[in-house]
Amino acid sequence: MLGLVLAASVASPAAAVVGGDRAGQGQFPWVVRLSDGCDGSLVAPRVVLTAAHCVEGVSAVTVTAGTVNLRDGVSVASSAIQLAPGYQGATTGADWALVRLAQPLALPVLALTPSTAYDRGSFVVVGWGAAREGGPQQRHLRWVRVPYVPDGSCHAAYAGDGYVDAAMICAGDLAGGGVDACQGDSGGPLVRRDASGTWIEVGIVSFGYGCARPGYPGVYTQVSTYAAQITAAVDALA
Repeated sequence: MLGLVLAASVASPAAAVVGGDRAGQGQFPWVVRLSDGCDGSLVAPRVVLTAAHCVEGVSAVTVTAGTVNLRDGVSVASSAIQLAPGYQGATTGADWALVRLAQPLALPVLALTPSTAYDRGSFVVVGWGAAREGGPQQRHLRWVRVPYVPDGSCHAAYAGDGYVDAAMICAGDLAGGGVDACQGDSGGPLVRRDASGTWIEVGIVSFGYGCARPGYPGVYTQVSTYAAQITAAVDALA
């Protein structure tokens, strides 16, 4: 992964999650895999939230769910794909999309963050992407903790490529690197616990320079900015 990458095939910030651990069965039951090499999260029984750059120009995908091992699980075809209104590219914002499944899944769903109050602190990113920059995508789901990085630091890192404060959130070890999402993690969720201990989605893997490089944290779609739009769109598709 050289240069700016979207966590899909062209460019991406995280891989099979760099620096993390293998997830246990049922640990993150709402994470799903898309057949085009991206990840997503089940936010309603028949709706998956992912990155718009993952499904831009794609007419259909198959979703694998209910497993940490991609050789297992349930596979369901999509029946519709909806990009975020106004989406023009990952580095301009609104990098989110919904995939409607042909049939509902009997699995837990992931809640969206209720406010910007949870856009700070320590997060967890989950995915089947590469475990190292330039490495292969993984068969087993992985996860890693990544700390919040202030907007100002992300502006400095991505000055030539675009960073929109109100649309994006950064996470990673700014000084040391070593923890990040990577190619193949695009569309996957950045999560944390809310006040009651429930997992909530605060970000969507979007873009970055390489994987886990010092000075270049991963950039995520800031879910709190789009939560109302996403919720309304989910309700319409559900």
